[in-house]
Amino acid sequence: MTTIYVIRHGQTDWNKEGRMQGRAGLPLNEQGLKQAERLREMLGSNTFDQVFSSPQQRAVQTAEIATGRQAAIDARLDVFDLGEADGLPKAEVKMNGVVPDSDVYAGVEEVGSFTKRVFGFMRELEKSYGGRDGNILISGHRCTTGCIGAYFEGIPDDGNILRLSLGNGEYKVYELG
Repeated sequence: MTTIYVIRHGQTDWNKEGRMQGRAGLPLNEQGLKQAERLREMLGSNTFDQVFSSPQQRAVQTAEIATGRQAAIDARLDVFDLGEADGLPKAEVKMNGVVPDSDVYAGVEEVGSFTKRVFGFMRELEKSYGGRDGNILISGHRCTTGCIGAYFEGIPDDGNILRLSLGNGEYKVYELG
C-alpha cells in the first residue's frame, strides 16, 4: 500500500499579515522555516520514494526541509490563481464563496479547473504508484491540501474543499489504492 503524506507549506509574511497569497506569494519566514523543521521531526524516520511539490518557493522549501530530498515540481499542484486579488488583505477582498469574485478581480481561476488539475495529478499518481508499497510526500497550499483531501474523502456537500485543508506546517496521511 502506498502512503501519501500531504503537507502544507510553512508560514510566510503574507500568511502572518492575513493577505491573500497565491502565485505572487513569498518564501518562508522564520516561523515557516521552524514549521518545516518541525515537520521533519514529526515525519521521523519515514523515507520517501517520491517528493512532489507545487512550483511555489514556499512549498518547495517546506518539502525539501521536511524530507531532505529534492522535490519534483508539478504545475498541477500550483496554488489556486487568485488573479488581481493576489497579495491583497483578506478583509478587503470581495469574495464569491471561498474565492475572490471574478467579476471584480481579473484572472481568478475557476474552481472547477483547479479541482480538475489537482484530481488529474492524483489520478496519475494512483495509476503510477497504486498497489505498490512505499511513501510519497506532496507539498502544497491550503487549497491544494483541501483538494487532495476531497480526492480521498469526497467533495463536501457545500462544495467547500477548504474545510479539508491543512494549516501552515501541518500534514495528513492518506492510503492510495
